[in-house]
Amino acid sequence: MTETITSRDGTTLVVDTIGEGAPVILVGGAFNDRSTVAGLGAELASGFTVVTYDRRGRGASDDRSGDYLVANEVDDLAAVIAHVGGRASVFGHSSGAVLVLEGAMHRLPIDRVAVYEPSYYADESLPKPPADVYDRLRALVAAGDRDGAVELFLGEVVGVPAGAVAGMKTGETWPFLVDKAPSLPYDVLLSTPWQLMPFDRIAAIGVPVLAIYGDQTAPGLAAATRAVAETAPDAELEVMAGEDHAVLQRPAALATILAKFFS
Repeated sequence: MTETITSRDGTTLVVDTIGEGAPVILVGGAFNDRSTVAGLGAELASGFTVVTYDRRGRGASDDRSGDYLVANEVDDLAAVIAHVGGRASVFGHSSGAVLVLEGAMHRLPIDRVAVYEPSYYADESLPKPPADVYDRLRALVAAGDRDGAVELFLGEVVGVPAGAVAGMKTGETWPFLVDKAPSLPYDVLLSTPWQLMPFDRIAAIGVPVLAIYGDQTAPGLAAATRAVAETAPDAELEVMAGEDHAVLQRPAALATILAKFFS
């Protein structure tokens, strides 16, 4: 079932619901919309009411804020939780993982939080993007240069080599990525990858947390996931053998882990 709800600032969010049981909200990261978490949702639908939504500024959702603020997306998550009955468990992938952790840190009515490879900066021995990357990204989006925004994000935020980015531009998925360009400043603001993750705020999270990463993922993502598990007071760590950041393309094993945690 597809419905439309309204966030605090009037932004319209498109929400899909499938299955029956306790509500679980799935939140994708950068370059994701509700379609990219739909496979995971289908795997979980036999035991849960699974809710997915297009984060603001992407897919079928709009953005009426006029500014990029983390608070906007926290308000959106609150609106989705209200839509499903006022309480829910949540799962987030990458910057979506950071968003659901923000929801917990803002004391939204969340029962349990599961995250897959949150896109924090946690290991000072690893490279990080420059502090002006957000301003440059936002300027490219404002100028209508979506290709440039995607290239900047992939190259300087994610760390994809220039040759690989050039190859991606000729691939079938490039238009899908470019379509998400206006929402990329939200992903960067959530993660603030030029500075260390907010250990003190994560240490104040008051609900159970499951932090998951794949043993084939990038070192920075693995480090951030471990740091969340070590910092949140009631947290556990799960390492998936043979998996990397693209786990949403192979959702069955992840769904098994989440179903156990959310039950």
